[in-house]
Amino acid sequence: MIEQNQAIEIARKRAAEKGWAFAEPLQVTTRRRWFGGTSRYEIETTAGKRGTKARFSIDANTGEIISEGYVSR
Repeated sequence: MIEQNQAIEIARKRAAEKGWAFAEPLQVTTRRRWFGGTSRYEIETTAGKRGTKARFSIDANTGEIISEGYVSR
């Protein structure tokens, strides 16, 4: 199981690989399984603001990126 700060670093690394902006503030949402335990972290950059956004969903058990997206404005 990975911690929230590790999930952020995984997302930051992937954004750098793709040449995507990774701007503060970040919003990290922890999604839980029905019967307890963390299943994934959802990370959004430039949270609550207009502008470029990167979004990631990262599996909390393996650290694998489940989905990713980028909106350039």
